[in-house]
Formats: sequence, structure tokens, C-alpha cells
Amino acid sequence: MKKVKILWTDDEIEILKPHILFLTGKGYDVDTCTNGTDTIDLVGNNAYDIVFLDENMPGMSGIDTLKAIKEIMPDLPVVMITRSEEENIMEAAIGSKIADYLIKPVKPNQILLCLKRIIESSRLVSEMTTSDYQAEFSRIRMMIDSASDFTEWEDVYRKLVYWDLQLDTTGDPGLREIYRMQEQEANLSFSKFISRNYSDWFSDSSSKTPLLSPSVIASAVIPLLRKGEKVVFILVDNLRYDQWKVIQGETANLLKVIDETLYYSILPTATQYSRNAIFAGRMPMEIEKSTPEYWVWDDESEGKNKFEKELLESQLARHSVKCRWSYDKIGNNATGKKINDNISSLLVNDLVVLVYNFVDLISHARTDIGLIRDIANDEPAYRSLTRSWFIHSPLMELIRKLQGTGVKVVLTTDHGTIRVNNPVKVIGDRQTSSNLRYKMGRNLDYDERQVFEVPQPSRIHLPKSNITSKYIFARGYDFLVYPNNYNHFVSYYRNTFQHGGISLQEMILPLVILEPVN
Repeated sequence: MKKVKILWTDDEIEILKPHILFLTGKGYDVDTCTNGTDTIDLVGNNAYDIVFLDENMPGMSGIDTLKAIKEIMPDLPVVMITRSEEENIMEAAIGSKIADYLIKPVKPNQILLCLKRIIESSRLVSEMTTSDYQAEFSRIRMMIDSASDFTEWEDVYRKLVYWDLQLDTTGDPGLREIYRMQEQEANLSFSKFISRNYSDWFSDSSSKTPLLSPSVIASAVIPLLRKGEKVVFILVDNLRYDQWKVIQGETANLLKVIDETLYYSILPTATQYSRNAIFAGRMPMEIEKSTPEYWVWDDESEGKNKFEKELLESQLARHSVKCRWSYDKIGNNATGKKINDNISSLLVNDLVVLVYNFVDLISHARTDIGLIRDIANDEPAYRSLTRSWFIHSPLMELIRKLQGTGVKVVLTTDHGTIRVNNPVKVIGDRQTSSNLRYKMGRNLDYDERQVFEVPQPSRIHLPKSNITSKYIFARGYDFLVYPNNYNHFVSYYRNTFQHGGISLQEMILPLVILEPVN
């Protein structure tokens, strides 16, 4: 391991020789200096990992030396050592971005702890994370093997996402591969669970079913409205649970989580079905039967979510909710800025509904644009790209503008996405839906062992365009490909993020109630 290189500047450095010997004995490489001018020269000519700097020196002061160091090496950690805790001195030091400060007389162990916190923290976190995950691995496997209902699968997924995010800090490709294998094992078992149980969730005799897409607004939004709360309902299209946890970290000082739950997207986990079900408060079959003018079939070219406002209006009326409300869809920064500029006028409403399509656009861009695919080449990179979008997005600016408004924020999504890698051959006619994770059609030919097939769509409350139409769903990391030009499409779509089928990432989704931090 590379030695940590320290520069310690103090005009009384001779007194500190025992400290220097202590650090040298601990394996650190320590240079010393007695004044600010020489310190600046040494920093400019050496690759130091950290500087310990005396605040009170003759000639060039510690504060002035600090400022000069930051001009040369802005990211070099500097620890200020001072005899004084005077407020103006500490404000000047903190304003110049010190990493820490210590009050004289300092003890060797104080220095050692400071070094471990600043220099070795990332390594120590990585080592601890690795050790903890290895200890947790067997327990997670037992959770996967024993999961028998939807709540236990929610627990499994929460645990996997937690460790997925923790392992981002290790940079250990071997450990990441072990996690990936465990995630695959979980998705295989989860797909079998859904194949066995999904239809039962819609039977009259079912006594225990998860919260599903049609119940999202009735369970999270309408109760708040009935309490007289003003509600901003934010739906971010195609937002996975792990992406939400990354976003949550960026909003911690702006939004306080009141309640975080998980709900299940209906099948297909695709915008046309899952999001229409959220706004209608009904399953797709009921939408198609009761309001056929609002339903668009898979093989039709027009937009599949043109009537969300009308569907929501119908749902609110069915629940006898009378309130002032607005609906807007944001697909670019210009529209988002316009919403933010008008937020005061929007908040005269009891309910403000905002749909953000950005994450879905990232997912599609990653498939179609090679550069984006290279940038977001795996799940950690995909999360990072989502985080980068969010930090600079109109949604983040909206959250800032909600401070002091007293509103409740309900944030959710319609479905997630999964990175596919295993092609499964399917044959269909021209009317068969084109989605890679599910197919709906009347002349489908496939290996029934490789998919979840629903020959009677009404059992899971899905519409069918023809009396003999059926649905099939890809499971885990599979994607459905026609034999025509097979190798080309396999190469094009392998390792892309897709949605519509069965996986933890697509089906188990965040539903969060928050309030602005005042």
C-alpha cells in the first residue's frame, strides 16, 4: 500500500519531534517545515496527501499560507492547528475550506485519528463494507430461499438495494460480481414467485395482495386531500428504487420523509399499462371497457398516455373528491422552468400533479446512443447519470421552491427497468406488440418454459385486441427477440435497460410521502 505523505508546518517543529517519530513508526512519511513561504514551495513540488498547518507563525500567517495552498492544490486536505478558538480565526479557516482543526497542545492519538478520518476513511469504509457484506451474504441467501409472500420480497429487495449502494464505495470488481450473482439468484426466484402468484392477486378469494398501481393515488394522495392538505403529486417515469435512494440523498436537507413504502407495478411494467392504471385507479381491462376512447392498443401509432388528465378526473369523481387541481407533463427543461416560474399560481390548487419523463428518456437514449451507453455501462453508472440529471434538473429546482409552502409531496413512479442480457426467441405476426419484455398477440410461438404466459388476459385484468390474444412476459434478465435478423437485434439490445416484464427492479417501486424542511 502506498505510504501517506504528510507535510507538518510549525515554527516550533522541534518540540513536535515525538509526534513525528510516532507517525513515522505508524508507517507515515512525514516532511517538516517551519514557515509559510517554504510550505508553499514544498506543496508546489511534492505530492502530499495532507498538510498539518500551525495557525500562529511569524511572518506569513497560517491563514495566509492556507489560502496560498488552496490556490495551488484546491483539493489538498489541510488541518489547522491553533492555540486559539477565537471565532474570527476559525471562520477565516473554515471559509478557506480546512479539512479539520485541532487545538494545541495536540496529542499523537489525535493526529492519528484525524489522519484515519480524512485520508483513510474511504479505504476503511471499503474494507468494512466488504467485510459486512461477506457476513451478510448467507443471510440474504436465506431470505431469498424462504421468501413466500410479497412483503418478504419487499424486504429482500430493500436489503439488496442497500448493499448495492454500499458496494458502490468499494471499487472491488470481485465483490461487485458476487453481488451481481446474488441479485440474479433473487430475480430468478422472484420471477418464479410472480409466475405462481400474480394471477391470484386478482381473484375474489385472495385475502392478501400488495398495493398495486391502481391503488397508488387512492392510498397516498386522496387521504391527504381529505385531511385538507395541499398535495404536490410527482411521478417520475421509470424510476427504480435504487435511483430513488440516490435522489433521496440529494434532497435530505430539503425534504423530510414522512412515510416510505413500496408498491408493485402491474404487468406489463410499461408506461401504457402501469401509468394509465395509476391515473385511472383501474386496471387496464376496466379502462378499455369503461372508457374505450382513452385506451390505445399496442399496435397503434399514437401516444399511449394522452389521456392521463381525463383518467385522473374520472378517478377523483369516483372517490367523491372535490378539489381544485392541475396536471402538467414535463419532458424538457424549458417546460420544467415554466412550471417552476409559475409554481406560486399552481399552488392555489389543492392538488398539483406533475409527470417528469427525464429518467425514461435517459433509459431510451442509453439504448439508442452509443456514447450514453458507454457512460452508463452498468447499474452504478446508470445511477450516477440519474443523480447528475436530478441535481441539475427542474425537479430539483421545484423542490427548492417548495420550501415554506406547507405542502405535502407524494413522489412515485410507474415502473422500473432492468439491464437485459439473455435473448429468448419469440415468433409473432405483424399485430404483435413490439416491447422486448412482453408480447401481446394472437399468433405467438415460444418456449413456454422461458416466459410467464397468460393465455386468458382477463384473469389479470388486461384487455385483448382479439378474442384469441394472449400475453407473455420475459423474466429476470431475458428479452424477447424475433428470429428475423436475430443476431443483429441481440447485439443491439443486449446490455440495455428495458421494462415491461418481471423483475424486482421493474415491479417493486417507491411510494414516498414527504414535506419540505422549513
